[in-house]
Amino acid sequence: MHYRTVLDLLDPYVILAGLGVGFVVGLTGMGGGALMTPLLVLLFGVPPLTAVSSDIVAAMVMKPVGGTVHWKRGTVNLKLVGWLVAGSVPTAFLGVLLLRELGAGPDLQAHVKLALGFALLAVTFGLVIRPLLAARRKPGDSMIPLQVKPLPTLFIGIVGGLVVGLTSVGSGSLMMILLLLLYPRLKLSELVGTDLVQAVPLVASAAIGHLLFGDFELGLTGSILVGSLPGVFLGARFSSRAPDYVIRPALIVVLLASGLKLLSVGTGVLATAVGTAAAIGVAHGVMEARRERQARQELEVASADGPLPAPEL
Repeated sequence: MHYRTVLDLLDPYVILAGLGVGFVVGLTGMGGGALMTPLLVLLFGVPPLTAVSSDIVAAMVMKPVGGTVHWKRGTVNLKLVGWLVAGSVPTAFLGVLLLRELGAGPDLQAHVKLALGFALLAVTFGLVIRPLLAARRKPGDSMIPLQVKPLPTLFIGIVGGLVVGLTSVGSGSLMMILLLLLYPRLKLSELVGTDLVQAVPLVASAAIGHLLFGDFELGLTGSILVGSLPGVFLGARFSSRAPDYVIRPALIVVLLASGLKLLSVGTGVLATAVGTAAAIGVAHGVMEARRERQARQELEVASADGPLPAPEL
């Protein structure tokens, strides 16, 4: 009877949504909060605070999985993790306490919805500029020892922790962009590993705050986990086959539309913004596809002509 009661708490539709979001997370490495939280609010009508609280508790279960993989691979910069955690852990808990000071009932839900909308727009902007930031890297950059900048790194942790505590968004998407801005020479594998490991105590701090003072629902969190855990696994298996120039524009359009909708932007402005983003995304995708096809053809021609000459020393 006990097991029957637990199963009754699960929502099959939220499980399906969690499966889809988990698949995208595994496919792209993007934080699930930026997708799952607005989906709960806009599609399922979950109160914003309940969506944030339940999603952040689910993330507390999922984050250690990816972090452990990178820890074993040695792709974690512990100095960066230390300074990020020093800033993010207290402010993540503070963000939850700040929510309590914003009011109660409808007023509180409206404030959370507003904060979530702005956070999604920030993540959307981050997705747009991330390829440009990555392009700043030079071939020999990864060979140069990284000089950690304590105060700016601490500041990133403070900002990221506060945003996560308030909205459940930012532990991956937003903080990774800020780290790329500050450390353009950081190896991409180390960037991902460092971000995942620092997110474990960050999300745990925010989750404890939401368990104590938020509006956590066991059934909602359980449904998210039941769907998202296998989704992440499947997405990771297909990640090497998914072209970035197709996935990134689609994510940008979805997040932009969600953010503007949460901010209650008019239908005309929403349609114009989303249509423009979609058109730019399609154009960018076509150019990237052509560039990739051309590079593949050049490689085939070079292979047909024989082995490439050895570089001069």
